[in-house]
Amino acid sequence: MDGVGAVSSRVWTVPNALSFFRLALVPVFLWFVIVGEDALALAVLVVSSITDFLDGWLARKLNQVSRLGQLLDPAADRLYIFAALIGLAWREVLPWWLVAVIVARDVMLAVLGLILANHGFGPLPVHHLGKVATFCLFLALPLLMLGEAFDATAPYSLPLGWAFALWGAFLYWWAGIVYIRETARVIRLPADDSGPHSDRLDQEEVDGA
Repeated sequence: MDGVGAVSSRVWTVPNALSFFRLALVPVFLWFVIVGEDALALAVLVVSSITDFLDGWLARKLNQVSRLGQLLDPAADRLYIFAALIGLAWREVLPWWLVAVIVARDVMLAVLGLILANHGFGPLPVHHLGKVATFCLFLALPLLMLGEAFDATAPYSLPLGWAFALWGAFLYWWAGIVYIRETARVIRLPADDSGPHSDRLDQEEVDGA
């Protein structure tokens, strides 16, 4: 968030309102995926993506960057991924083992967060592998839904969707191993007088991890 003001603790801001709206669409999206209304699910995903862009742009434009907003955005991203995974697995489009692999990595990340917090550290900075993995999953799931919604696109979108899903899951865990190693390294760091531990690590949320 370079070039913007300090991060505030405000709750009711225009960007946060958009984030709450985006979160409110998650159960709608999940329902559409479960019942097989993939075209409508994709429409919800488009609306969510637009609001995601707008809340970030408005936060910078209106100088309304908030700590809550920094937490809501990655939370919404993960919820949409989980909703798509669960809905597609429920319909047997995706195997449950793939859902377990992806969810287990996020559970592991939460455990690492608790370990860091117990040692007085904030979240680890985002690793580029995590960003690429999240991008692959964000691309894979709509492609799979597109293939299910429109038969004409299936020969192209389904293989691409599977390729990105498997690659994304692999990178997801690769990034997870990087975070495990980094957590082990960080908690062995000696305390110094440069400030609280959390100040040294709380540079960026693990939002694309």
